[in-house]
Amino acid sequence: MDLRNVAIIAHVDHGKTTLVDGLLKQSKTFRENEAEMSQVLIMDSNDQERERGITILAKNTSVHYKDTKINIIDTPGHADFGGEVERTLNMADGALLLIDAQEGPMPQTKFVLKKALEIGLKLIVVINKIDKRDAHILETINKTYDLFLDLATDDSQLDFPVLFSISRDGKAWDELPKDSTEAADLTPIFDAIIKYIPAPEAEIDKPFQMQVSTLDWDSFQGKYAIGRITRGIAKKGLSIVALNTDGVKENSKIDKMFTSEGLKRIEIQEAIAGDIIAITGIASANIGDTLCDVSTPEALPAIKIEEPTLKMAISANTSPFAGKDGQFLTGRQILDRIKKELQTNVSLRLEENGTEFILSGRGELHLSVFIETLRREGYELQVGKPHVIEKVIDGVKSEPIEELTVDVDTDKVGAVTAEIGRRKGIMISQEEGSDKSTRLIFEISTRGLLGLRNQLLTISRGTAVMNSMFLRYEPLGTPIPKLRNGVLIASEAGKAVTYGLNIAQGRGSTFIPPQTEVYAGMIIGMNNRDEDIEINVTKEKKQTNVRASSSDISVILTPPIVLSLEQALDFLEDDEFLEATPKNLRLRKKILNATLRTKARKQA
Repeated sequence: MDLRNVAIIAHVDHGKTTLVDGLLKQSKTFRENEAEMSQVLIMDSNDQERERGITILAKNTSVHYKDTKINIIDTPGHADFGGEVERTLNMADGALLLIDAQEGPMPQTKFVLKKALEIGLKLIVVINKIDKRDAHILETINKTYDLFLDLATDDSQLDFPVLFSISRDGKAWDELPKDSTEAADLTPIFDAIIKYIPAPEAEIDKPFQMQVSTLDWDSFQGKYAIGRITRGIAKKGLSIVALNTDGVKENSKIDKMFTSEGLKRIEIQEAIAGDIIAITGIASANIGDTLCDVSTPEALPAIKIEEPTLKMAISANTSPFAGKDGQFLTGRQILDRIKKELQTNVSLRLEENGTEFILSGRGELHLSVFIETLRREGYELQVGKPHVIEKVIDGVKSEPIEELTVDVDTDKVGAVTAEIGRRKGIMISQEEGSDKSTRLIFEISTRGLLGLRNQLLTISRGTAVMNSMFLRYEPLGTPIPKLRNGVLIASEAGKAVTYGLNIAQGRGSTFIPPQTEVYAGMIIGMNNRDEDIEINVTKEKKQTNVRASSSDISVILTPPIVLSLEQALDFLEDDEFLEATPKNLRLRKKILNATLRTKARKQA
């Protein structure tokens, strides 16, 4: 049977998963009466993926077109999940690069294209969403050619086909259509995959060898080791040796083998070189391990994963409300769960520091997705302020520098530029669009990015869109001044009441509504000034026998600012924790007692 292995790569929200939906449906992978035919984002099975509208975990599926099996790898589009992209691209021979016709190439487009070209994948460019009102199709094509010129390592990589699509409608064309409402389907993309993506180079007559690119687990079969067979034939019951990245060998055998068809795993008896399969029976398998025939134990080169740039400390919840919401409360339970995550989340790192666990990842989103997963699984924990990972390079302390792209309304450019300037960002380019928006590109330290998203959303009234991509390490820059105001802190435990919150709103903005349970040391809002203030938000109005003409009129509070998990992490300072439980997110001071807190501040 003819075979193709193709990855779908793009910047976040440029239409990858929607295109995979269309390919699955139009290849008749599902029967007409199956539920998937009426679903969208079929491949985004994780709850957080559906809620956030992004792909977090790389997944593979397959479709049959004419006489060819096409293995499709859907990859994340956010830079924080670059580890998923890096290891799964190794399973492909080519890639569809999707680019939004309005937004053009974005930071993650550059990242995923660079990785694909380094591996030597054959590229097909698909200009997607060509029906957008503000689509700049020719300009997007020109910028795409410029990007290939910047990143190509070989002249042959500058020769690539360009297709046009509306993935939401399941339409594609070889040439730009005069009328995008005309009848069309995804046949041009299927045909382009067969024509331009090379079949895998298969050495079927040599001993079996495969590298584990990803892991999965279920309660029926246990651990699945998933990867592409690089040579030979895999057969059920075959005796193999697993070689880990440290050179340790472990004898095992293939218990069962599966291939993906649509959303299902189909058990098979054998598979040949070039195909992507899932194997059970290798309990010790880890990502990057090589599985091979016992007669020829030869390890494949290790999968190179870029280092983390951000770290944060997490530990068991120690607040007065600990144990009210969660099922898993101890440090040992949290540690066991982190160690389980490390097996599949290859960009995550762990360092134990007494009762604290230092987690390192590729960015705030990467780490916050894991924290949200822990909350949903019933864990309670407290999280410290994220810190940038510094390195000593040639004896010089260095920090990560990122390329930051901000799309914002043109009338907000001055305010955005000023805020990024305060954070020592340097503007690289400014480009005005035709829709009263401007694209700003900066180079800025990862330190300067911390807390920036909240500020930009405030400045732009929620319209700014920012994306960043790691560039390099540079010598540590000058300190960035404190950019956040002080906080309003509950001085007493109890239920917050309208009268107490009204007093607090005279000093700043609040984060909680009336009737919220609070404890002393809990942060209930942000001050209008630099210093922290203690406020008793449980304080009721004193009752008197005198009726004032206006004082008894109901107080109308300003609605509280409800912070998301990422916003709460952005908000933290060094002396604060985020208390994350299955039902609540609470900000608090590390030292809850006001007297001890003042004493510690004086000693600092």
